[in-house]
Amino acid sequence: MSGPGVRRTTWAALRARRRALGRLAAWSAVEALPALLAGVLVARAVDRGFLAGQFGTGLAWLAGLAAAVLVGAAAAGQVYRSLGAVVEPFRDELAARVVQGALRDATRAGGRADSATVARLTHQVEVVRDTFGGLLLVVRGFLFTAGAALLGLLALAPPLAGAVAAPLVVGLAVFGASLPAMVAHQRAQVTAGERLGRSAASALAGHRDVVACGAQERVVSDVGRRVGAQADAERTLARMAALRSLSLGVGGWLPVVVLVLAAPWLVRQGLSAGAVLGALVYVTTGLQPALHAVVQGVGGGGLRYAVTLGRILRTSPPPDLRPPATPPSHPAAVPSPPAVRPAPWAAAAVGDPPAVALRGLTFRYGPHARPVLADLTLTVPAGDHLAVVGPSGAGKSTLAALVAGLAAPESGTVHLAGVPVDGTPPEALARLRVLVPQEAYVRTGSVGDNLRYLHPDADDATVHAAVRTLGAGPLVARLGGLDAELDPAALSAGERQLVAAVRAYLAPVPLVILDEATCHLDPTLEATVEHAFARRGGTLVVIAHRISSATRARRVLVFDGDRPLVGTHDDLLTRSPTYRELVGHWDDVAPPDRVPLGRS
Repeated sequence: MSGPGVRRTTWAALRARRRALGRLAAWSAVEALPALLAGVLVARAVDRGFLAGQFGTGLAWLAGLAAAVLVGAAAAGQVYRSLGAVVEPFRDELAARVVQGALRDATRAGGRADSATVARLTHQVEVVRDTFGGLLLVVRGFLFTAGAALLGLLALAPPLAGAVAAPLVVGLAVFGASLPAMVAHQRAQVTAGERLGRSAASALAGHRDVVACGAQERVVSDVGRRVGAQADAERTLARMAALRSLSLGVGGWLPVVVLVLAAPWLVRQGLSAGAVLGALVYVTTGLQPALHAVVQGVGGGGLRYAVTLGRILRTSPPPDLRPPATPPSHPAAVPSPPAVRPAPWAAAAVGDPPAVALRGLTFRYGPHARPVLADLTLTVPAGDHLAVVGPSGAGKSTLAALVAGLAAPESGTVHLAGVPVDGTPPEALARLRVLVPQEAYVRTGSVGDNLRYLHPDADDATVHAAVRTLGAGPLVARLGGLDAELDPAALSAGERQLVAAVRAYLAPVPLVILDEATCHLDPTLEATVEHAFARRGGTLVVIAHRISSATRARRVLVFDGDRPLVGTHDDLLTRSPTYRELVGHWDDVAPPDRVPLGRS
C-alpha cells in the first residue's frame, strides 16, 4: 500500500466487515472447487479411462469435472453478492468523509463552498470503490485458486508440487519487492498529470491576460515543463511494467517449462502420463491465470487504489487530524506595509504625452457587421482616472482590448504614452500597460510567484505592502503566506481576481486597465481595490460593472448610443439619458467617499 494511512484505513474497513469477508471466503472456497479437482480428475480420466481402453470410464471422470465447474459457477454469483457487502459500505464511509470535509471547509472562518472539489473527490471515491472491489476479487482469487491447485498437485504427485511452488514463490517475491517503487511512480504519474492539467487550464482560461502581459513564452515554457514531466513519469511507469512481466515469466511460465522438460524423467521414475498431464492442467488452468490476475490487478488497479485513497485521506482528514485554521485576519499573517516609494511615472509632468490617445477608431467583428466602435476619438491624460460605462454589448471590453493592443482596429490609431500600439512588440507593450481581465491568469506555483509575476524583483516588503493596501491580507494568510504553494483550481473567481489585482498593482507600468476585473468581489473590497489603484499613481482605466466605479473616477466615458460622452459623474447625470438610466438600474447608486480629483 501507499502509506500507513492507506494500510490502516484498508485494514480497518476489512476488520469492520469480518462477517461479510467470512461469507466471501466460504463462497470463494466453493468457487475454487474446479481448480482443486481438475488435475486429479484429468489424470484419472487418462490413466484409468482412455489409456486403459475404458472410454466410458474416462468420460465419467470428465463428467465429474464438469459437475465441479457448474458448482463453481453457481458459487461465483454468491461471491459477487458477498463482495458488495464489503465494498459498498466502505464506499459510503469515504463519500461521507469527503462531504463532511467539504462542509467543514465551507463553514469554517474564512472558508467557502467549493462544489468542484466535492465533485472531483466523489469521482475519486468511485475510483477507490472500483479498485478496492477489484483488489479483493483478484487477491482472494489467487489465494483460493492457487492454494487449491497446489493442494491438488500435492495429492497428485508431491515432488511436482515442490517443483512448481519454488518458481511461483520467486515470481511473487520479485513482484512484491517492486511494489513500493511502482506505487511511487504511479503517484508521480498522477501528480504530474494533475499539474499539467492545472497549468494548461490556467493558461487557457487566462489567455487574454497572458497576451496582455507579453508572457506567452514564459507560459508556454511553464506548460512545456509540465508536459515533459508527465512524459517522463509515463515512460518510467511503462518501464516498471517490465517487472510485472518478469514476475509472470518466473512464476507462471517457468513451472510449465520445468514440467515439459522433466516429463520423460518423471515417467521413467514411475509417474503416469495422466499425472504429468494433470500437473500441466493445474499449472496452466489454475496457477498461471491466478498469478496473472493478481499481478495485473495489484500492479494496475492496486496502484490506482493506493494513490487515489491516499489523496482522499490527505484532502479530507478526520476532524481530529485537521490542523486548526488560522483566522484570516490574524495580525501576524501579513506585516504592516512600509512606506511605498512612488514610481517614476507616478506624477505626470507638464508636456508629457497623453497616456491613451485614440484617433478615428472604428472596429467591427465582421466585414458586414455593425461597428462596435465608430470613429471614436478620445484622449486620456497621464495620471487620469477614467471609468467606462454603458449597456451590455456597447463595446466597453472591446475598447479595453483595443487600448491594450489585443485587438486591431479596422481604422484609426491607438497611442500609449506617445507610442503607437500597431507594430509595437508585445514585450514592449507589456512595459506600457497592464490589463486585468474578468478571468485572470493564475499559475501553479507559490503565492509569491503569482504576485510577483509582472515584477519578479519585488522584495517581500513591497509585496506585503501591496497585499495590505488592496485588502488581500486575509486571502494570503489563508493560503499560508507568500511561500505557500497555490493551486489555481482551489481559488474562487473572486480570489483569482484579487491575486491578479495585486499582481497588476506591483507591475512597473504607467497604465492600468481593469476590465470588469473586480466583478466577483463584494462592493467593499472592490472599493478598496479601486481606491488603491487610484492612489497608486499613473493612469487608471476601469471598465465598470457597478455605478460606484464611475462615482470614484475623475471622468466617465459613457456609451450613449452612437455618441460616446465624456464628463464627470454629476455632469453626465444632466447630459446623458443613458447614464441616468444606468444609474437608476445599478443597485449601488449611493457614491462612497470620492477619490480626490487632484493628481496623486
